[in-house]
Amino acid sequence: MRKIFTVLTIFTGLLLVSNCGSSKESLTISEEEKKAFAAVEGDTVKISNEETEYEIIIIDPGFYTWLNSIARPEGYYSKTFLENRNQLLVLNWNQRAITPNQYDPNLYLMQIDYKPGIDYGYEVNYKLYNYFIFFQRKYNQRLGPFVPRI
Repeated sequence: MRKIFTVLTIFTGLLLVSNCGSSKESLTISEEEKKAFAAVEGDTVKISNEETEYEIIIIDPGFYTWLNSIARPEGYYSKTFLENRNQLLVLNWNQRAITPNQYDPNLYLMQIDYKPGIDYGYEVNYKLYNYFIFFQRKYNQRLGPFVPRI
């Protein structure tokens, strides 16, 4: 049986969410990246790995374009780096998903079932990590202590 976890984000208007008690470093978003954010074609990315039996489905306008034109290429990050970052980012994402009164529930629709110690494979970790970078940059969010750079 294949384990599926889905990240679904629908941007329906101007979303302003502040992170109380911490300052955000301003991000520089290029015109090319803004165009990728606005893209609507190919807005669903499905990542599956037959060997690990895990799959991610990401539905967010612009992610496919951003992943293929802006993100660092596969192989740029080590698998260990991706796993460590994903564990932290998933933890923060899930905390926001379970506190809709504190964080915009239109951004954090559901929790992500990502468990430490499970080998999801490189591709799943790579695309999940890049979704987190895309998400933070597009929606001006901060899911961890690191500035979401590309």
